[in-house]
Amino acid sequence: MKKITNTEKNIAKMEKRKLKLESGLISEHFPDIESIFIKINNSYGKKNPIKIAREFKFIPESQAYFNIECLNKNCLDGGFDLAGVMDTMIKSHTGSGEGELSCNGSELSPEHSHISYKITINYIS
Repeated sequence: MKKITNTEKNIAKMEKRKLKLESGLISEHFPDIESIFIKINNSYGKKNPIKIAREFKFIPESQAYFNIECLNKNCLDGGFDLAGVMDTMIKSHTGSGEGELSCNGSELSPEHSHISYKITINYIS
């Protein structure tokens, strides 16, 4: 597997920041959303997998960027894009949902992470 340089990591981080800023605010895309909570159980590594629980809270002033990063330090272009899940839930006015995803990075390796997620959406009454 190719070792990732610091320059490559910095370029990838800048690109992700740019995408996040360009995503717009939740209030612009989903004006009827009060809050979104995402709970993730993340695990990575085949040998002695590391498990990490993470939580994300989005409010109307948050960026509408729902791509959760892969925990593999050599993964530059992967992660877990929950935008499609969010769009489906919001269009159907669903309050909660859960599922599992694997990293969508192009540098596939056994070290990529996997997540199970639970999303709760609170709508403005």
